[in-house]
Amino acid sequence: MGTEAGAVVLEARHLSKAYHQGGAVEQVLDDANLEVGAGRFVSVMGPSGSGKSTLLHLLGGLDTPDKGDVLLDGQALSAMSDDERTRLRRHRIGIVYQFFNLVPVLTVEENVALPAVIDGKAPASYAAKLAEVLELVGMAEHKGKQPAQLSGGQQQRAAIARALFIEPAVLLADEPTGNVDMRTGSEILALFADAQRDLNQTIVMVTHDPRSAGYADEVLLLRDGAVASTLDVGRATRGVAKKARDHESRPRAVLQWLETLDAGGAARRTRV
Repeated sequence: MGTEAGAVVLEARHLSKAYHQGGAVEQVLDDANLEVGAGRFVSVMGPSGSGKSTLLHLLGGLDTPDKGDVLLDGQALSAMSDDERTRLRRHRIGIVYQFFNLVPVLTVEENVALPAVIDGKAPASYAAKLAEVLELVGMAEHKGKQPAQLSGGQQQRAAIARALFIEPAVLLADEPTGNVDMRTGSEILALFADAQRDLNQTIVMVTHDPRSAGYADEVLLLRDGAVASTLDVGRATRGVAKKARDHESRPRAVLQWLETLDAGGAARRTRV
């Protein structure tokens, strides 16, 4: 993906964001910080209203913080104009949402190639990349179908292919399994794992589900608008057989970590 292994690809520095409704102020993020290294898969968890989606929107340049900054490959998003941030998203940031956001009148391959079409590129210049990502997500056989002819899981696969097609510096995913059943969700998460392994893709995923979070290298917990704790999933499952580690121990490690944090918080509240 064009970034040296181990280098910091995405960084959030002291992000704060509040929303104003009438006379009320809701402080969603308050001095949130994170670093994501090249080729890392990071999950962001937190209770409802903790700022997970807001953080993802700021990381993707879809919104601007009240304070702090986001850096992508060392470039500060705050120094960019709206047009520059739009181009950055089109060329450097892949985004996958819970809802698939495919253009209904276009085929799968036309939806996936849309960023190149917008840039005015000749089809021959991106044909090989298009074929590669369609094959990676298992949609090569469905490339001529329109979204209405696809299942929900197939539509999400097409959306992932579109995000990977631009060879992004980072792939951002906001509850990507929230609109599919559990089995399909597992298949979607396996695609992210494949992209990380085969393409060295850097991924940041927001999820409420410990099983989904267990696919990541690292899990961050948002509380009170900031990163309250982190879990190194690989370290937490070290020494467990690979098959069990992938399918059992990783989500169990996330659950145990969350339960420990909840118990600690309850104990502190009791003492107070």
